[in-house]
Amino acid sequence: MIDDEPGPARASGYGWAVFALSFGLLMSDHMARQVLGAVSPLLKSEWQLSDSELGALSSVVAVAVGVLSFPLSLAADRFGRVRSLFAMATLWSLATLGGAFAQSYPQLLGARVLVGVGEAAYGSVGIAVVLAVFPQHMRATLSSSFLAGSVIGQVVGVSLGGAIAAAHGWRVAFEVIGLSGLVLALAYPLVVRESRLGTRPQREKLVWGDLGRALFGSRLILLCYFASGIQLYATGTLAFWLPGLFKRYYAMDVATAGKTTGLFLLVCAAGMIASGIIADRLARRAPEVKPRVAMAYSLASALLFAGCFFSPPGPVQLALLAAALLPVAGVAGICSAMVANLTPRRFHGTAMAMLALANNLLGLAPGPYFTGWIADRSDLLTALKLLPLPCLLALAAMALARRDYALAMARPEK
Repeated sequence: MIDDEPGPARASGYGWAVFALSFGLLMSDHMARQVLGAVSPLLKSEWQLSDSELGALSSVVAVAVGVLSFPLSLAADRFGRVRSLFAMATLWSLATLGGAFAQSYPQLLGARVLVGVGEAAYGSVGIAVVLAVFPQHMRATLSSSFLAGSVIGQVVGVSLGGAIAAAHGWRVAFEVIGLSGLVLALAYPLVVRESRLGTRPQREKLVWGDLGRALFGSRLILLCYFASGIQLYATGTLAFWLPGLFKRYYAMDVATAGKTTGLFLLVCAAGMIASGIIADRLARRAPEVKPRVAMAYSLASALLFAGCFFSPPGPVQLALLAAALLPVAGVAGICSAMVANLTPRRFHGTAMAMLALANNLLGLAPGPYFTGWIADRSDLLTALKLLPLPCLLALAAMALARRDYALAMARPEK
């Protein structure tokens, strides 16, 4: 079953306005996540937390996102995506503000769970909204560019959060990030209108068989979910643990570690956007090449991560880290475009929710926690040496998907 409504023939000014606001909210989403990484050294010292406890504060957000992304995205498809996005952004912003008033680890953990509940379906529903107002041939570019908002949000979250925390304390960092998200949430429904998205809420009786076949009906779809999720193990791990790496092995203070992490995450964001553009251009005449492009990204990131973390701390390690971050997140954008091309437009929000489920439960949730768990038993640098493995697993999945995707793209659209 492939996409039966490929979208408008060309991009429009309204489409770019929708993209800009959706991109901004995705930044806010990940600012709320990543501010924790920036202030984690202060939390560790103030509350005497272990690395695994710190990692759990990040992982619990991704677990909530993974578990709830499917039901909340299904509800958004049926009852209105814009209204749902407004409610989600309001909740994660208020929960971030609530974290500023936590007096204990359990209270902060509870606030982080609520952040995850609010963020649960934003990535999947937000990208479905963006794809609805752009032509099909731009999907890898738009998917990668939209997902780059998550990385840029991490950049702002870790840089701004680290600077504010160093000057005013970690609670003020939470307050600033929460309030900025609330402002964007209030602006979103004033500009983005459901009636102009080219889709309607699916309030008629849902045929579960059709939905099941669209989301799970082929090995190809499942391979896309797996490849995207397992590759993001590396990005989720680094987004959280880079400040700790720089503090422990490069003797940086909290503010400097946050700013340095921000620079490296900007490299990742630039690489994600460039990866999507390259994939779309290569696939313009031959759509079946997308899995092969993803394979190249996975292989490059695996080799560069191996060189990076098996090198001692120093300029060579930092150069290899920057090089590895260029291709590492490109697989997620390609897999998003592949899933969109393989599913009907009316199910795009729910299909992206399944992709978000895989991204969070396979990558973003276990990455920070298991890295911290291994670091507690050895050291952080040893834990990071495992990052080439998920990239190689993504490579294997895309290798298995290559032939099936070529056959699917060769079929006439329904």
